[in-house]
Amino acid sequence: MNLETKWLEDFVALANTRSFSASARQRHVTQPAFSRRIRSLEQAVGVTLVDRSTTPVGLTPEGQLFLVTARNLVEQLSECLGHLRGLSMANEALDIVAAHSLALTFYPQWISRLQQGTGELPTRLIAMNMGEAIHVLREGNCDLMLGYYDPYASMQLDAEVFPSFSIGQVKMVPVCLPDASGAARFPLGGSESVPFLAYTQGAFLGRSVRMLLKNDPLRMRLRTVYETAMAEGLKGMMLQGAGMAWIPDFCIRDELKCGKLVRAGGEEWDIPLEIRLYRCSLVHKPGVEKLWRQMMKLPRDFLQA
Repeated sequence: MNLETKWLEDFVALANTRSFSASARQRHVTQPAFSRRIRSLEQAVGVTLVDRSTTPVGLTPEGQLFLVTARNLVEQLSECLGHLRGLSMANEALDIVAAHSLALTFYPQWISRLQQGTGELPTRLIAMNMGEAIHVLREGNCDLMLGYYDPYASMQLDAEVFPSFSIGQVKMVPVCLPDASGAARFPLGGSESVPFLAYTQGAFLGRSVRMLLKNDPLRMRLRTVYETAMAEGLKGMMLQGAGMAWIPDFCIRDELKCGKLVRAGGEEWDIPLEIRLYRCSLVHKPGVEKLWRQMMKLPRDFLQA
């Protein structure tokens, strides 16, 4: 098999832009020449990598699988050339994607603790919803993903291809503002309807709430008054007195402690969740490999936030 490096770089560019014309401009060649190079790559590997029937163009299942390898090869070659040219990669930042709530509240405390065991760890953090984060990890566009694990969720990751560390056990708690006496303003145990601050349909945390309420009569009394994909967005509306919501406990620790927020129901309404750090085993970036080896040797106290 004769593969040219420029073909792999062309394919990675096309996967990023989803446009032959845009990729050709980026690669400083004419569109016909760029198209011929993609065809040459497909002929060399023996499968169709690009689905040309859609706009923007997409990747075939084989193309999605090959993309991880192509990115890995291009990145490894670039790193090797960088070392040969005397460019140190030791302090290269790791790209981490994380669920919004984890990025805002959980990550700073966790990464600070982890660095007590690993030393300085340069990182670039990007917050997004869980569905997008899983897609970015699968596409090989990040080094690590910090996300929730739910055994009943539909988006699962192959444990062999995407190994993970469990780094936290948390729970979602039903909360709301207190009334004048300090009791819940919108209790779940009453008989009246409850103004409900809900996660949007595609939100990962929303699926966990829906699983809890699936067969419970309470769902009939919940009157949805606001929806968003972000826990912090629900928290903001709740602090304005708009209703009650299920929020990860680490997001509201201070508000519960000072009484600014109170439980709307007992512990039977809590939703346990696990937080995990994922990587793709098909991508062999030196910084990720080093961190993973260090984490495997650390006491659990350093891994758990």
